[in-house]
Amino acid sequence: MNRTPIKALICSVVSLAVMPVLAADMEFTGTAKTETGSTLYQEKHRVTGTCQEGVFQPQEHQIGYYRPEADETFASKDLAYPESVIRPTVEFLQPDFSESLSIRYPSPSSLAIEWQKASKELKRYDVTYNQDVVVDAGFDTFVRQHWGEVTNGKSVEFRFLAPTRGEHYAFVLEPVESARVVSDHVLQIRATGIVLRFLVEPIILGYNADGALTDYYGLTNIRKNLDTNHTAHIRYAVEKYPDCALTP
Repeated sequence: MNRTPIKALICSVVSLAVMPVLAADMEFTGTAKTETGSTLYQEKHRVTGTCQEGVFQPQEHQIGYYRPEADETFASKDLAYPESVIRPTVEFLQPDFSESLSIRYPSPSSLAIEWQKASKELKRYDVTYNQDVVVDAGFDTFVRQHWGEVTNGKSVEFRFLAPTRGEHYAFVLEPVESARVVSDHVLQIRATGIVLRFLVEPIILGYNADGALTDYYGLTNIRKNLDTNHTAHIRYAVEKYPDCALTP
């Protein structure tokens, strides 16, 4: 009996099982502007990751914030995705206001927040979470995970961490029409709680056909003064795509 086809099939399966995970990276720049078109700052992003089953998965993400015409950063954010691509660890520094924010995961069901406020007060929170919770820039991967749904008119419910409040809240990601953002796909992140939806303005997002973020319109994490953060329209330009797809 000829066993070659069976041996070939086994070899093929083994080859797929040990297929190497390829390193990949992505670079893009965001320019934040006011309603009147004045440039507030630039964000320079570098995301290192891997191509898994043909789709990019982030592992580390560095962001430098620059004022117009400046060579040195005035703020920085470092994110890592050791356990989940929608819940990164976060280290954010804004020295001008002596402010810092750290998010860590001491256990599989709880996260720890340490926020050094601009007022010099130190706040610490221990927050339980489940798999529906999205943290910080994890929203970008969350959008891509649900690309087929949101680009076909469907909405997706989730919970979004508000680190300075030490809590996560119910939100929905959904397609929207907006005069502020023009892109291949326009989405919004909107609070669904009865009280919070009247207090928190939706975040408007633009994505191109490849699944890259083109626009962010809403409240930022960059301070305007001691009492409030900037609301801005950030437009993104990709300098380098990974060597695999951004969406499934």
